[in-house]
Amino acid sequence: MRGDLIETYKILHGKEDIDHRQLLELVSNDHALRGHDLKLYKQYNRLNIRKHFFSQRVIDAWNQLPSSVVDATSINSFKRNLDDFWKDMGIKS
Repeated sequence: MRGDLIETYKILHGKEDIDHRQLLELVSNDHALRGHDLKLYKQYNRLNIRKHFFSQRVIDAWNQLPSSVVDATSINSFKRNLDDFWKDMGIKS
């Protein structure tokens, strides 16, 4: 999961040469949402196989991250903030 979240960070922050709209859909900012501004929209999956795709399996974990992790200024700071967040939550990376 750590690798998936790092890759999601890279995609959403333009560190990869991938248009994030091809894989991930951001929630529209029309609503006041808790947490960070880069929440991902989770589509309903009719088929079980689709829920294991990268673009689907990363959504819940990404949306649960605090803005202090998601808004990191670099990849290394994202990794450090993610590890600290998980340590505080009692989750092993």
